[in-house]
Amino acid sequence: MIALLMSLKQLSAALRTATAFIVVCVAIGSLTAQQFDESPVIQHIDAAVKARFDGIESFTVIERYAVFRGNNQTDPVAEMTVKTLYRRDSGKSYTILSESGPEIVKKIAFGQLLDNEKRINQPGNREASWFTSANYEMKLKPGGTEQLNGRNCLALAITPRRKATNLIDGTIWVDARDYSIVQIQGVSSRSPSLFSAPPQMMRKYANVSGFAEATHAQAVSNSFLFGKTIVTIDYSNYQIRLRAAR
Repeated sequence: MIALLMSLKQLSAALRTATAFIVVCVAIGSLTAQQFDESPVIQHIDAAVKARFDGIESFTVIERYAVFRGNNQTDPVAEMTVKTLYRRDSGKSYTILSESGPEIVKKIAFGQLLDNEKRINQPGNREASWFTSANYEMKLKPGGTEQLNGRNCLALAITPRRKATNLIDGTIWVDARDYSIVQIQGVSSRSPSLFSAPPQMMRKYANVSGFAEATHAQAVSNSFLFGKTIVTIDYSNYQIRLRAAR
């Protein structure tokens, strides 16, 4: 009987210890999930986006475009490499370094892409495409931080406040330390054509000279005229000129 009582006491102590451990773990997990309040996070994202605009006077980057048809992402139908020049006071301009493929594909795919990038980066237009709370409703996703592209990130669901081909309905990941953009993924809120569904879009970013700059992008569209088309963009060799301190 004494042995049985001892065993019961040991079991009771073990259960109390286990229960206490579980309570602590739940509390820690709850704290991890709640340590980032939504409103300050969104304010920090807005500030990081504006800091990039305010901090960069100009930059150049090499952009390599490729168009693939169907599920073949090995042999591009068309390719183009351009040198992009961005100036804060005037927007973007392009110098084509090389291109290959059918003229109609290059005109439809590359021509429209470059024209659109020029338009949305003109002074007075560019703020309308920024990933900020002025353009998006943002909701912090539960679960705390997650690892993405080797960085500790926060994920937010984003919903455009208006329909536009350059606004995405999906998810944005930001660095949990400085709130710079790490990746975006979703569906365009408006199709650029009556003959196709809104494209699925993704873009990855890296920290360059202290600011988020694109490194890879992909758009996947489907239409009954052309089937599945994939356009990728790879960015390299950034040369950034920062604004002088004021």
